[in-house]
Amino acid sequence: MTHESVYRVYHEDVDLAGIVYYANYFKFIERARTELLRKRGITHTGMSDQHGLGFVVSKVTAHYFSPLRFEDLARVQTEITKLTKVRIEMTQIIRTNQSKRFEAKVTIACMDLKGKVAKIPGDILDRLQQGQVNK
Repeated sequence: MTHESVYRVYHEDVDLAGIVYYANYFKFIERARTELLRKRGITHTGMSDQHGLGFVVSKVTAHYFSPLRFEDLARVQTEITKLTKVRIEMTQIIRTNQSKRFEAKVTIACMDLKGKVAKIPGDILDRLQQGQVNK
């Protein structure tokens, strides 16, 4: 199952040449991951309040193909590629029209509020597995 989020590139995202600053790609994919979780009924506030847990990025590899520019409509596709009891691996691709601009492999880990790795609660794991092929 792939989730898609769409974002417009605004002036605040770009440098003087109208090209998206490299770190802002991570903001786009962070928002898209949050929306994928939200679509499955999982919120960061709910995780913290109900379970005393949160998700943190533990690994990212990124590849920039061609730059996003001011006023581009960026489509961020997010797909869960692997799910374990403590980690979620995702592939995130940013496109404009059919042109791939950026791709990231992201691993997020479940942690307690003291910073220790923790198991993803069963109800949340079930929601994450909806539409999931590789477990």
